Amino acid sequence: MTRLSVNINKIATLRNARGGRIPDVVRAAVEIQRFGADGITVHPRPDERHIRRQDVYDLKKVVTTEFNIEGYPSRDFLDLIKDIRPTQATLVPDPPDVLTSNAGWNTKEHGLYLKDVIAEIHSYGVRASIFIAADSSMMAPAKATGSDRVELYTESYAAHYSENREKAIAPFVEASKEATDCGLGLNAGHDLNLDNLNYFVTRIPNILEVSIGHAVISDALYFGLENTVQLYLRQLKTK
Repeated sequence: MTRLSVNINKIATLRNARGGRIPDVVRAAVEIQRFGADGITVHPRPDERHIRRQDVYDLKKVVTTEFNIEGYPSRDFLDLIKDIRPTQATLVPDPPDVLTSNAGWNTKEHGLYLKDVIAEIHSYGVRASIFIAADSSMMAPAKATGSDRVELYTESYAAHYSENREKAIAPFVEASKEATDCGLGLNAGHDLNLDNLNYFVTRIPNILEVSIGHAVISDALYFGLENTVQLYLRQLKTK
């Protein structure tokens, strides 16, 4: 079954709005794992508007499942990966001022750069994943970088799911087949939720991991955190 990694950035956003330590991101990570999630994801940004650098060090002590750190591969980010040695580093082409991730890598244009970055990540014993749009032509160049996986950027799927889900998922099915043919593992994330998640993983059953944050934390306001994690895990069952 596809694994669920919960992105806890939004918990940190809520904490930072008031200051102090409530809600506690470390406690949240411990509880989310206890409730059944397969991993914890964070995306620290230079302005620390949600997850702070210190949070990542604190989380390292309590994450017993898979720890996935997303971010733009700046020198600071790579130094953090070296220090923390998470399970996975997911490379996202985010400029510092974006509100949220809004594009995938052009692996044709940035292939040589990514190859050097991924070689460094591998030297720390960390799995590498590239955040990438559902574009089949980007998969072979992604494989050439040495990356272990790609994370399909699912915003376009989520945006058009309610209009025509077959059409919305078509490029992802095609891209996933190409990625698999190239020998890449598949992750997915961005705007996946209780409405669209099961259809996605049913049509692309070789997705290894989904990273979901905003929807999980938002749904937890209505259903509670434990129940919400269980609801998402049920959506990942394809049989």
